[in-house]
Amino acid sequence: MERIPPAWRLSRRRKIKTLIFLTARVFVVPLLRLLIRFRIEGLEHVPRIGPAIVAANHLHNADPVLIIAAFTRPVLFMAKKELFGVPVIRWFVRQSGAFPVDRGKPDRQALRHAEKLLREGMLVGIFPEGTRSRTGELQPPHPGVGLLIRRNPEVPVIPVAIWGTEVLPFNGTKGRRPLRGWPRVTVRIGAPIRVALEDAEGRERTPDELADEVMLAIARLLPESYRGVYRERIPSRETDDHRSDRSRAVLETLASE
Repeated sequence: MERIPPAWRLSRRRKIKTLIFLTARVFVVPLLRLLIRFRIEGLEHVPRIGPAIVAANHLHNADPVLIIAAFTRPVLFMAKKELFGVPVIRWFVRQSGAFPVDRGKPDRQALRHAEKLLREGMLVGIFPEGTRSRTGELQPPHPGVGLLIRRNPEVPVIPVAIWGTEVLPFNGTKGRRPLRGWPRVTVRIGAPIRVALEDAEGRERTPDELADEVMLAIARLLPESYRGVYRERIPSRETDDHRSDRSRAVLETLASE
């Protein structure tokens, strides 16, 4: 049996919340599959225990909820502080375990809280772009995720790609893209990565460079049309290999049914 370090053992309060989360997920995921043809890929990459930084692209207000639903463990997201100023929304956001971050500046309080959660063995969610993409394509990241990695180099990063939410309603000022047919939303979870703090020459990498590597990992998980500024940096062979892997997985699934 895998030995769980004392620092990663859930408190009584977290155990209760985790039980509620797992119970709710049993009902929520099938409902999402029905409503938005919700598809989850890569669940085998979610570690059973221990901390990780969950970094994802951002298209819609619903992205945090859908990513949380996709994971088999609670993901505690950094959320823009404006959400905590609306009474009803604030209650729901806090119940999800989210915590506020000031996106307009380096928010040291948010970073310290994220580090505390990581020390407790939790999954901390962050959107490196800082806000939802208006075009649906990846944008350059803010350095926040790079700062978090620099201060916690031993913690792995789990890249996550989400797409299909850009056609859903209730996206505020970012609007929505035209919908053709029934929506299909996919959450693809990548293998955890370790981001090196130094380059090959031993030079210390900046937070921007660390964040850029995370975004490149997210871009590799996305369909080509969503990769935005990272499209040209991913060799076509990688895209072809990924398509082949996906086709093989589909055929294996059909064969087993």
